[in-house]
Amino acid sequence: MGLRERHEHWRDPRRGGPRGDRGQEPSRRARGRPRSEAVERAITEGVLHLLEEGATLGELTIEKIARTAGVGKATIYRRWAGKEELLVDVLAELEGAYEIPLTGESARDDLIACLQAVLQRGVTKRSSALWRAVMVEARGIPKVSKLYHESVVEHRRETMRSVLRHGIETGELREDLDLDLTVDILVGPVLVRTVVHEWKPIEDDFAARVVDAFLEGARPR
Repeated sequence: MGLRERHEHWRDPRRGGPRGDRGQEPSRRARGRPRSEAVERAITEGVLHLLEEGATLGELTIEKIARTAGVGKATIYRRWAGKEELLVDVLAELEGAYEIPLTGESARDDLIACLQAVLQRGVTKRSSALWRAVMVEARGIPKVSKLYHESVVEHRRETMRSVLRHGIETGELREDLDLDLTVDILVGPVLVRTVVHEWKPIEDDFAARVVDAFLEGARPR
């Protein structure tokens, strides 16, 4: 499905469910009647079709999306609180779906797996002109940008924070780590390589080298 694969579900073996404080995938939409995956797919595909045809985010309306998807406006509003919430889900779809094979056996292995997933997303985005165009426009819409970071980006950051917490609990990492700063330190080199230096090839062991460099200063003394 390429760009249209579903948003990732990161499974944590220590929690027995999709990643999160209690193993739950954060909810991004108001829930009404039981959801139909086929209907939701038709709606998100309708948005993607309009974007591929050249529509801007500002030009999209619930009426236009409903007409393209072949559903009623009420069907959309039963699943999303508004256009902005729907667009956030579509942005997540554009990013692609990646499974992170976390084992819980060591902080090093799980951190490498997390960074590998970030790398894979970054490489996918390099070749996605549609994703780039939509994200540039989305940054200019405060509500969409805020919702995207609160539900999608923050969820992924929590995945890494939970790995760090587990590493502290098992004695692999120092107790005084600033978790948010540590996530920034780990993800920073990956973003530089995939966004700033996107022309530069990425070595197979890049994620492992980043994690090992971090661990030199993060292990208990």
